[in-house]
Amino acid sequence: MMLYPSLDRLLEKIDSKYTLVTLSAKRARELLNDDVPMLEKTKSDKYIGQALEEINEGLITLGNR
Repeated sequence: MMLYPSLDRLLEKIDSKYTLVTLSAKRARELLNDDVPMLEKTKSDKYIGQALEEINEGLITLGNR
């Protein structure tokens, strides 16, 4: 089973694994607390997956969080 989005693609957007984990965890908590998803349709049903998909699409960057 392949992860989507792949770690390699995510690290093209966010240059550090630590920053990626921190950013995605923060966004997942926001989604858990009823924040509106930025993507209309996602492949993942889990908040962390949705957060990673938003990062992959460039909707969340280090500068806007």
